[in-house]
Amino acid sequence: MSELHAAAADYLAMRRKLGFTLKGADVLLADFVDYLRHTKVEHITVDAALSWATRPQGVQPIWWHQRLGLVRGFAQYMKTREELTEIPPQDLLPAVYSRITPYLYSAADIAALMRACRSLNPALRAATYQSLIGLLAVSGLRISEAINIDRDDLDMSGFSLLVRHSKAGSSRRVPLHATTVAALAGYAQQRDLHFPVPVSEAFFVSIRGTRMCQSAVNPTFRELIHQAGLEGHGPRCRPRIHDLKHSFAVTTILRWYRQGADVDAHLPLLSATLGHVDPSSTYWYLQASPELFALTADRLGELMGGTR
Repeated sequence: MSELHAAAADYLAMRRKLGFTLKGADVLLADFVDYLRHTKVEHITVDAALSWATRPQGVQPIWWHQRLGLVRGFAQYMKTREELTEIPPQDLLPAVYSRITPYLYSAADIAALMRACRSLNPALRAATYQSLIGLLAVSGLRISEAINIDRDDLDMSGFSLLVRHSKAGSSRRVPLHATTVAALAGYAQQRDLHFPVPVSEAFFVSIRGTRMCQSAVNPTFRELIHQAGLEGHGPRCRPRIHDLKHSFAVTTILRWYRQGADVDAHLPLLSATLGHVDPSSTYWYLQASPELFALTADRLGELMGGTR
């Protein structure tokens, strides 16, 4: 391993200790260091960083921007160790990530999805998907977090759920309504009738009793969307399972506005529930629906003493 490879490993280890996930960064940074070696560049330069960042062709500019950003962070670290290191300017390869407008499920849409689950066979599969989708709709969990839940993570007396190893790498406890806990307890009883001796520690199981995998959940969810008559709705060809998380967030904020609550004071709580490391990810929901955007504008007008 070269000194620069070792430095890249040290840099990523330091960043991860600070709480950054940096998924895929090891491969990319190693590739950049290899590129420097193959091009016989002895230290990081702006030209080399730019050339490496723009190597992939036929991609969105945001991908070049992200690659260069990874190198910029590493260059800032290396500058403290190697004076000749050049740091790429912030305004080089500018790009803006445009988030697609989510599909916001109505209560009727979620009810239709739950009904569609009943058509799945065998009965355990139907119960699993009905409980899984129901939990996603009322908790704000990501699908990856939900299928990683273990049996002991549900606290029925404390009305909460422990979410381990979230997107940010940390764990959090998510509050649940009593009716949600009751529904999950009912599913657990049905699951245990099929598997008196657990095959895995997973809370949600496949028909074999193993932990569910997202590669199997996604096509089944597309089938349920079709049966519920939701295809062709929203900005994509069909609503995504991740849109259940968006819908939960928007519905929660809408309820706070209608109740006259201090939304700004409540948003950190929503951030914690959703597992957002960056609060801006939660504030984005303020413009996620026309109704919510209008309520935000009305509240702002009241605070400024004017009218819209």
